[in-house]
Amino acid sequence: MNRQAQAAVLFLVGAAVLHASVTDLYLRYVKAGLRPLLLAAGVVLIVTALATVWYEMREHRKASADRSGDEHGHGPVDTAANTETAADTGAHEPAHERGLADGHGHGHGHREPRVSWLLVLPLLALILVAPPALGSYSAMRTGTALQAPFGYAELPAGDPVPLGLVDYAGRAAYGHGRSLGGRQVRITGFVALDSAGAPYLVRMALNCCAADAQPVKVGLSGRIPPVLRPDTWLQVTGRYTARRTTDPVNGGVIPYLEVSTAKPVPAPHDPYDESWNN
Repeated sequence: MNRQAQAAVLFLVGAAVLHASVTDLYLRYVKAGLRPLLLAAGVVLIVTALATVWYEMREHRKASADRSGDEHGHGPVDTAANTETAADTGAHEPAHERGLADGHGHGHGHREPRVSWLLVLPLLALILVAPPALGSYSAMRTGTALQAPFGYAELPAGDPVPLGLVDYAGRAAYGHGRSLGGRQVRITGFVALDSAGAPYLVRMALNCCAADAQPVKVGLSGRIPPVLRPDTWLQVTGRYTARRTTDPVNGGVIPYLEVSTAKPVPAPHDPYDESWNN
């Protein structure tokens, strides 16, 4: 891989990062707050690629000027003397250095390792593969990430109260529903079923990126739809119930919601929930 190829790969990777950042594809990989850093990284990669091309062109022009000066600016050459000197010098040089000196090794002295072409693989993955957001399969094999909140914000107006799933889970599990004031709440998440078929509403919580995503689960009771498909997104309305269970994976608390209505909804713009660690 020569410098022109390196510059091309850098440019394409930078363009792919910028494309992912401006089209929200990046939300499948990292949390929304990292968008400015991704945009900056894409710009840096593209500028580096352009600078590499400019530097290579400058070096090429300089080498051409030097060759032109050698051809037109030197006097007659003593061929016999030069041949003898070259023969004497070449006897003490390694073969690969003699090859470089006489021009036969030109272009091979600074060959970059071919393994560097593997840098193209992440680019192809980013362009050709748009991975789905983590869903019920991961959620039911990972322990709940619910943590005790530092406090509870005042509930917004309206009935039912629109709440994030993580917000409701914290109020129900650690505040025992007192901050809910007996009001109806409306939460959204995707469906996950345990080995016994019990339904849960889940959101995957991000700390940084999809690699560290962990689920927050809310059990469903009451008027549950008779047929539930895993990974279907539901918007459910209901009230706090004191019922709870423990996550079989890590022993964490899983609160329940007494469902009064439920309806399927499209997957949200950002499938991950970042509020749990804010």
